[in-house]
Amino acid sequence: MKELESLIALSHKYGADPRCVIAGGGNTSFKNEERLWVKASGHALATITEEGFAVMDRARLAPMGEKTYSTDAAVREQQVKDDLAAACLTPDRRPSVETSLHNCMSARFVVHLHPTLVNGLMCSHDAQAACQRLFPDALYIEYTDPGYTLFKKVYDRMTAYKAACGREPQVIFLQNHGVFVGADTPEEVERIYEEIFRKLENEELGIINYADKDSQAQPIPNSSFLISNSSEVIPAIRQMLSRKGRGLKTLQVTDSPLALHFAESKEAFAQVAVPFTPDIIVYCKSEYVYLDADDADTLLQQAEERIEAYVARRGHTPKVLLIKGIGLVAAGDHAREATVITEIFTDAMLIARHAEAFGGAHGMEPAWVSFIDNWEVENYRRKVSSGTSAGRMAGRTAIVTGAAQGFGEGIARLLMAEGANIVVADINEAVGQQTVASFNREAKNNRAIFVKTNVSDIESIQALVHETLMTFGAVDVFVSNAGVLRAGSLDDLTIEQFEFVTRINYMAYFYCAKVVSRVMKTLTQYDPDYFADIIQVNSKSGLRGSKANYAYAGSKFGGIGLTQSFALELAPFRIKVNSICPGNFYDGPLWSDPVNGLFVQYLRAGKVPGAKTVEDVKAYYLAQVPMRKGCTPADVTKAILYAIEQTGETGQAIPVTGGQVMLA
Repeated sequence: MKELESLIALSHKYGADPRCVIAGGGNTSFKNEERLWVKASGHALATITEEGFAVMDRARLAPMGEKTYSTDAAVREQQVKDDLAAACLTPDRRPSVETSLHNCMSARFVVHLHPTLVNGLMCSHDAQAACQRLFPDALYIEYTDPGYTLFKKVYDRMTAYKAACGREPQVIFLQNHGVFVGADTPEEVERIYEEIFRKLENEELGIINYADKDSQAQPIPNSSFLISNSSEVIPAIRQMLSRKGRGLKTLQVTDSPLALHFAESKEAFAQVAVPFTPDIIVYCKSEYVYLDADDADTLLQQAEERIEAYVARRGHTPKVLLIKGIGLVAAGDHAREATVITEIFTDAMLIARHAEAFGGAHGMEPAWVSFIDNWEVENYRRKVSSGTSAGRMAGRTAIVTGAAQGFGEGIARLLMAEGANIVVADINEAVGQQTVASFNREAKNNRAIFVKTNVSDIESIQALVHETLMTFGAVDVFVSNAGVLRAGSLDDLTIEQFEFVTRINYMAYFYCAKVVSRVMKTLTQYDPDYFADIIQVNSKSGLRGSKANYAYAGSKFGGIGLTQSFALELAPFRIKVNSICPGNFYDGPLWSDPVNGLFVQYLRAGKVPGAKTVEDVKAYYLAQVPMRKGCTPADVTKAILYAIEQTGETGQAIPVTGGQVMLA
């Protein structure tokens, strides 16, 4: 149907516009005489398809405006829900709670949004007066609990409006909620929205630049506190939120000028301490934690006290923390939720700034908040939005070095499939970004990022860990996989080549362990049941010498020495350190690259007596494996998962060689 295609296009337009939709909010509809197509719960406007719309029988919806329901709120809501279900022709799709509002407007197309510009007005002290001045033809509805109560008020007020004006309003503003726009064509809907935005931009122009989350237009607090203390503060808070069986949380830190502004003082925090709209309550809850100590030790003591008090009071951990000198910390049950919380609360801070143009921000009143907190419809939305994490690595964040391609890419992909957040750390930015994009296309509630990293430079490692903490809040697993190989005899291998192999394979492992162990000590300090893991991807050449490959074998032998030594030092901190020693990954670029792969290098170096071709070299090596197979990333990942899940072994060198190397 052409009109449904237009509705989908209109939904995509507004759903993809960050001015209009945050975290998939809002809803749209189209109607004819008999049917109403309205967005179903759990679908995002930006990606909605025909299957995302509930189809409603308008003949069954129409009587709801005049029907008398129970005066008992709980009974009434159930009656209304039953009537909506009876009118729904697609029982597998739950219609939007605002379905009746869409139906009572006679306009064929209706778009309901919560734009930041609009809510800067709707969540302000002067909302009604300013609305009447700027939009005299619009219908203004003072805050009313959503659901049937709101629908009934709008229905009655629209009836009165039509009696007085001889027509329906095309625009309905809802205090502390958002706006409805109705018209008979998508083009007219778009024109009305653009006119609304234009007027509000003119009114709010003086504060828009500052309010922008990326703006540097105004002085902001110095963020040096965050840089110098992130490796201690952020993982400590993550573990405070995760311990006592609460599940591993994922944190997202935002140190934008906007976030730092509202975290600067108790007075600034007070401006956003009360939610402005139902959406904020659904995704961020209705109470937030503020921390303002001036040094890390006092801050963490303050965090302990306030987080535990919050849990005792509310029965759940906080979703939002504002920390002086750090900014906004969003705490989700997984990475997707942390991102949504960040988007929603950033929008709340923007609303507070925009509301300054209309007498200052006006938060929701306690009774309003209580209704939303306990309303079944919003609890359903909360459940749908939060989802669940699944997999053996759910909730954990793993850095994998050298993961842009080859063995590291395979390990990282498989760990992500097990639910881990993945940080691809590699020097190859172009390939690394492509790898992360492919990971995220397959992601569920977890997420992957790329951080350009030179593992032979300790400052680069420090930057890697800092970026990981800002994005995920922890480093639960560090897989030191990056490695290089230069084969050659004593006569042929240059000193520069030897030093290069040693620097990447041996020294870099030390750099990584030195930096990441500090973060892991903080994680274990704040949770007595938690273990962290440093895992080196070593080689069978770390267990047995390798002819004409001494630089590589020596660095890998040394790596096992580091593993055992690190394990002894870090065991009291519940940080396990193990090496995985794979056999040959024949299908990867290290071996099979036609220009510089090991098969080619070994042929040139004469490492395989009598070999004339690359195939001769490959056959020679395969014959040495009792199980007659090369090692794969899946084989190694199984060993990595074992090392992570067990808590009784550390300092081990676990062979995954198909029997080619066996330990005594």
